[in-house]
Amino acid sequence: MTDALIDKTSGWRGTREIWIRAAYEALLENGIDAVKVMPLADRLGLSRTSFYGHFSDRKELLNALVTHWQARNTGNLVRRTEDYAETISEAVLNLFDLWLRPDLFDSRLEFAVRNWAHTDESLAGMLEEADRVRIEALQAMFERFAYDPNYANIRASTIYQTQIGYISMKKDGPDEPLAPRLRRMPYYAEIFTGQKATEAEIARFLARHPLPKMTGSQGVDP
Repeated sequence: MTDALIDKTSGWRGTREIWIRAAYEALLENGIDAVKVMPLADRLGLSRTSFYGHFSDRKELLNALVTHWQARNTGNLVRRTEDYAETISEAVLNLFDLWLRPDLFDSRLEFAVRNWAHTDESLAGMLEEADRVRIEALQAMFERFAYDPNYANIRASTIYQTQIGYISMKKDGPDEPLAPRLRRMPYYAEIFTGQKATEAEIARFLARHPLPKMTGSQGVDP
């Protein structure tokens, strides 16, 4: 979601995007109970009336958050499973980009939505459907490389449940340096696929995720 600069002028009512952004931030910080019109208006320095210039009610705002979650997390995951790859190892490394780029897969939002679903039956149903769609997409990725459907389903489920479990343990995102995470990913890919990625495949993956430059004793591990 693009950050919006708030440039207030006389009579300014904000924009739909700014209200959604404020709701998104409130959801991540304090959960769904914090996503209410007056607290958001106070956060933005706008009036309650301004909100209704963009949304009919709070439910419409919540629906916008759900739509954003579906598009970013489910939509991008499905598209990434369909990306071109010459081998299953390359396909899985392509998938791993999601776990390293919040613009592709927002782990903090995923955590917040899963918590929200505990108190919203309708959202719980949408979450269950999202899980189904994502696992089916992962299974189809394995089947594209001639894996038996039963094994493809188990491998898909293992990848998915591993990452969702990781997200559930890391509310505020990874708390470990990037370098060791990147080092482990080729091993994860080998475990998930049963095949070892080539040096060229690993090199292409690492090139997409350059480490920040360090000086002195802060260099990456040897």
